[in-house]
Amino acid sequence: MNEEIREDDTIYTVVMNDEEQYSIWPASKPLPLGWRDAGKRGTKEECLSYIKKVWTDMRPLSLRKRMEESSSQAK
Repeated sequence: MNEEIREDDTIYTVVMNDEEQYSIWPASKPLPLGWRDAGKRGTKEECLSYIKKVWTDMRPLSLRKRMEESSSQAK
């Protein structure tokens, strides 16, 4: 069988949720509930590269806040 490899020419939007977790979403579709535009559009590779640069702490925001509170109370 000869399968064609389809090139992904979709333009994506980088999205972020309330926990400051990132993902990509097709720019032609409405944003999913609970996600907002993070300000970057482009090819899949461009968007994933952007996420790799900006998402340096993978912990959810709520966990980071709890850890900061625990740290400041211990002082």
